[in-house]
Amino acid sequence: MQPTHDAYLEPYREAQRAHGHSFDVTLWGSPHTQRKRFEVFTEMVFLPGKRILDAGCSRGDFAAYLLERGVMYEHFVGVDGLPEVVAYANGRKLERADFHAGDFVRDTALLRLGDPQVVAISGTLNTMDVNTVLKLLDHAWDAAGQSLVFNFLSDTCGDTAPPQEYPAHRLPTLVLLDWAFDQAWDVRFRQDYMPGGHDATIAMTKH
Repeated sequence: MQPTHDAYLEPYREAQRAHGHSFDVTLWGSPHTQRKRFEVFTEMVFLPGKRILDAGCSRGDFAAYLLERGVMYEHFVGVDGLPEVVAYANGRKLERADFHAGDFVRDTALLRLGDPQVVAISGTLNTMDVNTVLKLLDHAWDAAGQSLVFNFLSDTCGDTAPPQEYPAHRLPTLVLLDWAFDQAWDVRFRQDYMPGGHDATIAMTKH
């Protein structure tokens, strides 16, 4: 049994054992919903020419999406807790991108790899409790030279949002917004891109 201090990684380990490096290891509902979340990131934060760190990069799909869309970042660093999946991401030979294995919740120095201007966290918070999330966001905000953007399953969703079961769970949206406004005044929030407000994104920029 894995130690409880990194229990947030265990659902991904289970998925990796079951699915290898196929899409299912990401624990996303579908490639469509993954791409929709990536699209929202590109709409909320200016990414061309930026050094980006993707915390919880999995297979490197966000970097691949940006290249496919012609978003020419300066450099892309991905960090993920599954070495096998990171090896797959590096094997894709994505342009100006490299990927590193490590638990950035426990080793927060990993969030500073490549001196990022933008730190992006997509889907990664869904298996964490709110206290772990807030501590991680503190470190991610400190590591970001300019902007932090992250998404999560919202607890302010409507009745038409799909039900959410293990291993992911909803986080307290108002708590995360309060945290964001405690750090910066330039805070953007969206909860309009999934049915019933199922998912939310917060983007913050330093001035």
